[in-house]
Amino acid sequence: MGIEIITLLIIASLFFLMAVGVPLGASTLLVSLTAALLKFGAPGLILVSSNVVHVFEKYTLVAVPFFVFMANILERGGVARELFTSMAILGGRMRGGVAVQTVFVSVILAAMSGIVGGEIVLLGLIALPQMFRLGYDRKLSIGIICASGALATLIPPSIVMIVYGVTANVSISDLFLGGTGPGLLLASIYMLYIYSRARMNPALAPALPEKEGPSGPRKRAAIKALIAPLFVITSVMGTIYSGIASVTEAAAIGACAALLVALLRRRLSYGMIRDTFRQTVLTVGSVVWLVLGAVSLVGIYNIIGGSRFLQGVLEGLDWHPLLVVLLMM
Repeated sequence: MGIEIITLLIIASLFFLMAVGVPLGASTLLVSLTAALLKFGAPGLILVSSNVVHVFEKYTLVAVPFFVFMANILERGGVARELFTSMAILGGRMRGGVAVQTVFVSVILAAMSGIVGGEIVLLGLIALPQMFRLGYDRKLSIGIICASGALATLIPPSIVMIVYGVTANVSISDLFLGGTGPGLLLASIYMLYIYSRARMNPALAPALPEKEGPSGPRKRAAIKALIAPLFVITSVMGTIYSGIASVTEAAAIGACAALLVALLRRRLSYGMIRDTFRQTVLTVGSVVWLVLGAVSLVGIYNIIGGSRFLQGVLEGLDWHPLLVVLLMM
């Protein structure tokens, strides 16, 4: 069977399995094992396992549970909720202000956690009811949560970047540095879009009522509440970019910083730690299955000549590089 037919079968199988509800990690692993058995027989299983072992030997992956643990501590410590409240106070009565603040808070949450799903859930619990209460357009409100919540993919410390860097053997520090600019640019475009839409159609995003406007004491309390998030972000990104610590070491520092914040806020307890560890294990377990499936599929596809086939297809198209990038996306 030619590589062209194998490629089509792999793609069709993945789409079919995901369409019927099989998780992505299990889908990719099942397809890779099937392809290995059909192409090489029983020895194909050894090829798949060797690829997986090679990736899971990499020390950098230890950063993933640390960052997930840090995010869970900050969520249960109330830091994220107070962060949004503080930004709402500092934003004043600007039209569309709560939506703009939601995007801004999502950038800070992304820099504190790196988890897309958790950030979207958190914003949905905190910001969405506030926007609905003020009469914001339903579609605009939900779109803001989904779009800004996904910024954690780009803005360091991104769990996706760590997994990609380990899998593709690329410097994670360079990925973090490269993702910061585009992530902040995308967030700025979101905020500009929201502000422009609110100016053109005020009914989409009403301003805060005058009685809810900021006062002097509330502003001072809001500024004080920003200290904890900035401390955690600095402890992680500052140590990476200054060269003091590697990504894995910075993740451990961030976890300790989150514990210190929870302790100072008197939110640290046995029950909180137990629930945090449980949620961390569940989240990291799902990430591990994704890595397992992706690495095994990519590995077996490359062995049967898939990378050479795709390279030949792209070179044969003779397209503009931007069109090639769009095709890949």
